[in-house]
Amino acid sequence: MSVEQTITDKLNQSFIPSHLEVINESNRHHVPPNSETHFKVVVVSEHFDGKRPLARHRAINEVLAEELSGPVHALSINTYTQVEWQNITEVPKTPNCKG
Repeated sequence: MSVEQTITDKLNQSFIPSHLEVINESNRHHVPPNSETHFKVVVVSEHFDGKRPLARHRAINEVLAEELSGPVHALSINTYTQVEWQNITEVPKTPNCKG
């Protein structure tokens, strides 16, 4: 199973999101072709209701601890409640690679 699919499956199981995007951004970095090392996730879930951004990010990091200790070098995390998501016009862009 690909790293991207593993991330998708784990986030779906843990947060039951109403919206989920798992974007492989490895091609924007200095890594071999077809790498799975840099990802961006956008997760909209009721599980984030009443939680501050830091708690949300910690929850994502906890679920993906195995991937973050192995194949994933960088993870951009964007978490929203359903109400926040309805008011979002654009998800922040991931900064350009400086390496």
